Amino acid sequence: MGLLQTLLRPDSEERKLGERMVIAKAANALQVGEFQLLQLAYHDWFGKDLPETQISQLFSAYMLAGQVPPWARHYARKINVLSDKGQLHDYAPGFHVYDHDYHTYVPEGARRFWGAVAMLVGAIGGAIILASLSIGTPASMFPPYLDETELRPRGEAVVDGRADDIQNNSTLPDMGVVGAGKTR
Repeated sequence: MGLLQTLLRPDSEERKLGERMVIAKAANALQVGEFQLLQLAYHDWFGKDLPETQISQLFSAYMLAGQVPPWARHYARKINVLSDKGQLHDYAPGFHVYDHDYHTYVPEGARRFWGAVAMLVGAIGGAIILASLSIGTPASMFPPYLDETELRPRGEAVVDGRADDIQNNSTLPDMGVVGAGKTR
């Protein structure tokens, strides 16, 4: 019956969650966890961080019993209104106070970038230099880097591809053609 109910009423879970859905929507808008949103709401309402002694009590009441404190509901509604208006800047550092891994910039980013560029230029330049040094007389300046001696047939004269340069071959039938438009 659970699958059928979900198909018929996809919003039934949202109705069941009630006020917790307001918190979840605000947490998704800020890209933080629900409990982190509760910490932000507590700080916004009371002007100080959530005391260590109340963390366990708040966690149990919210996560297990589904009780949403009024100050958290107020803060979540404020966030949802800003999000609906398109005025919410979820990347603002004030929303990520409790994210220890959150950075708005990469530490020493410019130095790392230029180091990577230097290594890339060195690797590509080194490969080009090694390729040019490994060929004595290159056939062309573009890859594949083949030497002119590798392109010549061994022990045979180079034919330019003209038909009049081919020596008479007895395996070919004689059609009686001597030159262009002349017969024997």
